[in-house]
Amino acid sequence: MRRGLRFVPLALLLAVVLELAVFVLVGRGIGYGAAVLLVFVASLSGLVLLRREGMRAWRGFRDAAQSGQPPGRQVTDGLVGLLGALLLATPGLVSGLVGVLLLVPPVRGLARGGVQRAAERRVSSMVAGDLFGPRRVRVHRGAPQAAASAPPAQPQQEPVVVDEGRAIEGEIVEPRQG
Repeated sequence: MRRGLRFVPLALLLAVVLELAVFVLVGRGIGYGAAVLLVFVASLSGLVLLRREGMRAWRGFRDAAQSGQPPGRQVTDGLVGLLGALLLATPGLVSGLVGVLLLVPPVRGLARGGVQRAAERRVSSMVAGDLFGPRRVRVHRGAPQAAASAPPAQPQQEPVVVDEGRAIEGEIVEPRQG
């Protein structure tokens, strides 16, 4: 089992305790009947949005696949939207607030970027290129990687820099390990 997964039960317990504490505080502030109604309305709207976000994600993926474009951006956007709607549908005020925030376009874009970067780190460059298309990389002039104490076997060539300071499209090729 992965090390991070052993904290999931503790995190779920803390989330339930936080939800209960926030519910009690809101219930004392606006009344328990109004707090229950607020949770009910949030969950109901989350269920409606869950269907809408699911259909939107499927259409985005289908359109990208039919046009021959990499579907990664649409998939990650759909996943973030589905997560936001699912959190909104989950009974609770904190989860509902997080769900609403994930549905707001600027926050959704930030979350999509984070999900995309996490996915790119976990898959090979080739798969990431297939999912998200060509990535933009920066070419920097720098010192060679060889150790400074070891004399070079042949004269070092100056690295070629194309359009210094500007980003160029390229493909990242990982060396074979073995």
